[in-house]
Amino acid sequence: MATPAFSQFETHRQRSRYRHNDTEHYYGLRLGLNIASVSSDVVESDLSSRTGLAFGGVFGLQLANATPVWLEAGLFYSEKGGETTFNNEKTTCRMTYLQLPIVCKYSISVYDDLFIQPFLGGYFALGLGGRTKEFANREAYDTFDRVNRFDGGLRLGCGAEYKMVYAELGFDLGLANISKGDFESARTRCFFINVGVNF
Repeated sequence: MATPAFSQFETHRQRSRYRHNDTEHYYGLRLGLNIASVSSDVVESDLSSRTGLAFGGVFGLQLANATPVWLEAGLFYSEKGGETTFNNEKTTCRMTYLQLPIVCKYSISVYDDLFIQPFLGGYFALGLGGRTKEFANREAYDTFDRVNRFDGGLRLGCGAEYKMVYAELGFDLGLANISKGDFESARTRCFFINVGVNF
């Protein structure tokens, strides 16, 4: 009798993870794809989208008992940048960051173990390295010689969780000026798709 009862309790606990009276937490692993670009005041300095890799881990904490609102923080390796062709001169820019996203999630039960989770928050990022190539001049240099290493902005999107499997689609809107120039500004933009598991 004890074994079936315990199994039923575990099943109920898993299906009502966002609804029962004890605050909960989780750990997660993420692997994703970035579609990044750079927006500038100067048209010829705009960089159109390029793809990059992102991976890392997250920690989520329920903010109150029986409330489906969660605070999630993560630590990611994230590749951003862009590329452009102006006057038939191609330039590619790659920037790699150590990124800390912090978001609030609201978990909506759709069916049994399926939850939809819209989220809103922000991110901070520190540049680790990168390379810019100007093909017309056959010149290559460290990207962060000419742009600031610090980046930060807003993050919004929506995720879906089914049992342990998680997927999300979102957008990072850079608010920090990464340009080192005195007369122009530049800001990062990034669509991302992440998949992973929660424990």
